[in-house]
Amino acid sequence: MATKRLNVLVYSGNGSTVESVRHCLYSLRRLLSPSYAVITVSGDAIIKEPWTASCALLVFPGGADLGYCRTLNGEGNRRIIQYVERGGFYLGFCAGGYYASKRCEFEVGNKIMEVVGNRELAFFPGICRGCAYSGFVYHSEAGTRATPLRISKTGLAKGSVPDLFRSYYNGGGVFVDAPKFKDEGVEVLASFTEELDVEAGEGSASVIYCKVGDGAAVLTSTHPEFAAVNLDPNIAVPGFDKIVQALKEDDQQRTDFLKACLLKLGLQVNQEQAAVPSLSRLHLSSAVTSDTSQLVQALEDIITLQDGKEYIKDENDIFHLEKSSIWSLSSIAPALPSITGNRSENQANSDSDSQDKIIDYNKLIKRLLIHDKEQPESKDTPYFNHHAYFSNLKQYQNESQESDMMFGKNLLYGEVVTSTNTMLEKNTEILRRLPTGFTATATVQVAGRGRGTNVWVSPAGSLMFSTVIRHPMSLMAQAPIVFLQYLAALAIVQGVQTYDHGYQRIPVRLKWPNDIFAADPTDPSGKTFVKIGGILVNSHYSTSEYLSVVGVGLNTTNASPTTSLNALNPPAPFTLEKLLARILTCFSALYIRFIRTGFDKHFEDLYYKHWLHNEQVVTLEAEGGIRARIKGITTDWGLLKAEELGWEDRATGRLLTLQSDSNSFDFFKGLIKRKV
Repeated sequence: MATKRLNVLVYSGNGSTVESVRHCLYSLRRLLSPSYAVITVSGDAIIKEPWTASCALLVFPGGADLGYCRTLNGEGNRRIIQYVERGGFYLGFCAGGYYASKRCEFEVGNKIMEVVGNRELAFFPGICRGCAYSGFVYHSEAGTRATPLRISKTGLAKGSVPDLFRSYYNGGGVFVDAPKFKDEGVEVLASFTEELDVEAGEGSASVIYCKVGDGAAVLTSTHPEFAAVNLDPNIAVPGFDKIVQALKEDDQQRTDFLKACLLKLGLQVNQEQAAVPSLSRLHLSSAVTSDTSQLVQALEDIITLQDGKEYIKDENDIFHLEKSSIWSLSSIAPALPSITGNRSENQANSDSDSQDKIIDYNKLIKRLLIHDKEQPESKDTPYFNHHAYFSNLKQYQNESQESDMMFGKNLLYGEVVTSTNTMLEKNTEILRRLPTGFTATATVQVAGRGRGTNVWVSPAGSLMFSTVIRHPMSLMAQAPIVFLQYLAALAIVQGVQTYDHGYQRIPVRLKWPNDIFAADPTDPSGKTFVKIGGILVNSHYSTSEYLSVVGVGLNTTNASPTTSLNALNPPAPFTLEKLLARILTCFSALYIRFIRTGFDKHFEDLYYKHWLHNEQVVTLEAEGGIRARIKGITTDWGLLKAEELGWEDRATGRLLTLQSDSNSFDFFKGLIKRKV
């Protein structure tokens, strides 16, 4: 089996700067979403986690490469080199370019700033020497310039590229004698046009492409990922406003050049840039409308009233509560400083266009519309039909043998949200007052969360929801909370295969501990599986119970980034509303049985019927690289059971158990690694 590489990992560990990382995320997400998940990765994760199989591109941003060296020299760099040589791709901006050269020579002769030494990656087999232009000051714009670069159209054959454009520069080097390394797989993609303050040798290479084994690297000395819209022209540096203006004038050329570099590395790039989405209003409703009023009453003690407006200020977010009966576009008003500080309610949730730049979503007020008289109409939520959802929920519930509890009868919906999991789990005052089964769903997530360092790409067409479960401490011995992830996985498979008549053969499977896979529709043999969904469970202990938020992301109608349920030839296309209702009723029934029986043989049989690992042979890195055969999961704490194998894969009789939170399973390589 082969896995698709969907992650673009941006290093955010020691040596990187917050601003450089943010610029990387901004530009790369605009050009690569939804085909890839552009996320940050730590130094520990690079050293210890199995990131390589799912990584389409490893990005090192600006910063100070000595920090990179301190963290990654040795094992970290060995894994990066191996990743690239085996077909991976590396993109290094500024400090990331120094770091990937064989030798770094920075400010030679400057006793305070000099950094000189060989580097382990050595993707460019020569010297990166800087600063190309004098005046650089750490953590300052003092040495910044909009430097003109001449583009090599022979090196960048794909995409539309300009002959010349101005790029943000602040401390980068020049790749010395780069044209001389042509026979070693080095191509010059762009060159400085102005006179440099250091010896450049032959040529004045500012951006280069380096062939490395079966993979490649693109290294830059400037910052083509820096967009002018994210730079403050009012910074107190003489002439900086003119630099920002020059970069703004050449922004389209900058974008075209960055696209061409990504295409050179074999990535799938959007023809149109994906705009940074604005958060939408949130809609709170219930299957029985009077239940919505009861929900709001449960929140009364944390509601703050000021000038006739109601707010909830929680740990992570501020919500402005509005009644649907009085809602209108004219009701949008600036938030008061005593409640919101510097947060802008107009900017946060207005449906009008917002400036397309880096947004700190945590600083925006979320507008919460209370539908206590009737459920939202389609004109209010055009991408989610509440009437269809609640109607299907009622129908499935009537067919269920477990009718004591109904997950999803209280629903929070937003067309564009940060993350359904974050809105519930990180706002603990609200979470403590929500009932079991309360569900949040969205059409688009802009800050979706995944397990560990992972993220699930959340484009429109993906079913995304998070459900609250209040699990009593008294049930922990019989029904441990760790099994919630397994129940959610079973609910997804059951929900898909009992969606309606004729869906029972939809080829969806479970990967331990919490991923959903489907047979790749492009492989007629049916032996290739691709990930179409994931589960994330976060739990807080509160007095006599655990407050858990179970988050799910499932590709349903969207084709990217892997495949979707509707690509699996169902009898009729899935709809998000009906599928959400079906999964939640399955989840509710499974949970009711679970708290009564624990994870008994009935659950074991259900789980093994759908999982991918029957008798799979794996390598256990944490156990010294021994081979073992997967035998199942324990019914007490949900640990993975593996039987040690000896000579000729014969069982030794030794049984090992592995925790899901301590180990990461690379199914396609048969490898289980110890997590950080």
